[in-house]
Order: sequence, then C-alpha cells, then structure tokens
Amino acid sequence: MFRNLFLAALVAALCAGLVTSAFQAWRVTPLIFAAESFEGSGETHVHAEGEAPAHDEATAATAHDHGEDEWMPQDGFERTAYTVLANVLMAAGYALIIGAVSVVFNLPVTFANGLYWGFAGFAAFTLAPALGLPPGMPGMPVADTLARQIWWFTAAISTGAAFIIVAKFRAPWALALAVALILLPHLIAAPQAPDDPTGVPPRMTAEFVSAVLYNGAIFWVVLGLAFGRMADYLAARPAAIPSGARA
Repeated sequence: MFRNLFLAALVAALCAGLVTSAFQAWRVTPLIFAAESFEGSGETHVHAEGEAPAHDEATAATAHDHGEDEWMPQDGFERTAYTVLANVLMAAGYALIIGAVSVVFNLPVTFANGLYWGFAGFAAFTLAPALGLPPGMPGMPVADTLARQIWWFTAAISTGAAFIIVAKFRAPWALALAVALILLPHLIAAPQAPDDPTGVPPRMTAEFVSAVLYNGAIFWVVLGLAFGRMADYLAARPAAIPSGARA
C-alpha cells in the first residue's frame, strides 16, 4: 500500500508540476517580469507574498529577493527549468502530505473523490492564506516575515483540519467545529504590510492575485485527480507473485 501511495504521489506531482508550470509561463511569469521593472521606483521590499508561504504554488518557484551578491538563474531556459523543477518538487511534497493524511485518517484517495482532495488542498494552502495574505508581486511592501509565516501555517493547518473533520465525522458538531477552525485565523487577523509607496499599478496587482489563485486551483485539481487516478490504477493491478511460489 505504501509503495502504491508513493508511486501515485510521484506521478501526480509530475502532472501537477508540469501543468502549473505551463500556466505560470502563460499568465504569472509575464506579470512578475513586468513588475520587476517597477522595483527600483521606490524603497520597497521585494517578494511575492509569502516567502514562508513559499507554499504558494505560483510564487514558490519565482519568489526571489534581489541582492547584488545573490545567485539567480538567468532568464530564459535556465529560469524556466528551475521553475519547473521547483514546481514538481513542491507538488511532490504536497502529494506526500495527501498520502500521509490518507493513511493516518483512513481516508482513501480515488479518482472519484480526487476533486474533493484537490478542493481541500486549494482551500487550505492557497485560498485561506490568500484571504489574509494576498499574493504580492516584486516591488510590493510586505509585513514581518516571521509573523507572516506563523499566520500562514495557522490558516493552512486549521483549514486542512476542518476538511478532515468533515470527511471523518458526518455530524452537526463536526460541521460547527470545522467552520470555527476555518474562521479562527481570520479572527486573529493576518499581519499587514506597511503602507509604503510602490510603483506597481493596482490593476497589475489585481491581475497577479487573480492569476495566482487560478494557478493554485489548477494545481490542486490536477494533483488530486491525478493522485486518485493513479491510486486506482495501482490498486487494480494484480499483486506480483513471487518467483518461487506455487500456484
């Protein structure tokens, strides 16, 4: 079983990583390049929102801090290759989390419920954190890194726990507890960025946030469905018979 889950996670990670890389190249990366031209227009910190939220699918592979001595991949093939690699590795990490949750809480992953797993992952790791910490472009001011990390993990874990509770316990109290867990981090409120001036146009910022959320949705839908489809395929295969065994 563990071998099948591991193989399913790897295949799902490859699928999700490649698909999300293609979407990023089409919608997200051009906006980041455009925003980089505004970076020198003011004394602002640089980072896509969530360095700790480096779990943000669209920004994890492209978020960076410009320092004169810091190495960065060259634009073009090198940058694209590193982005794809980072996306596949990130997808593998999330897929292994899905596998671990499936085993620990006895919640099977199938193609039939793969969309549910994908939606739960999107809500926990993209949507819920983005409600308090919207994805930010290069040149945008950001709040304290540690405070953002703590709030991001709180939002992700509490939202993920809410979906697990609803999946395990079909009872009114479970639904009430899940709602409370989802609302909890937002009642605490996320750390806010300073009101420093930025040269990035508001319209470009809105387009970036929209693109990141679409990217996250695509990433998680593909990851959930691919994981479920591969898990079904591996489970349906006949078990290998040892060479020395008799019929």
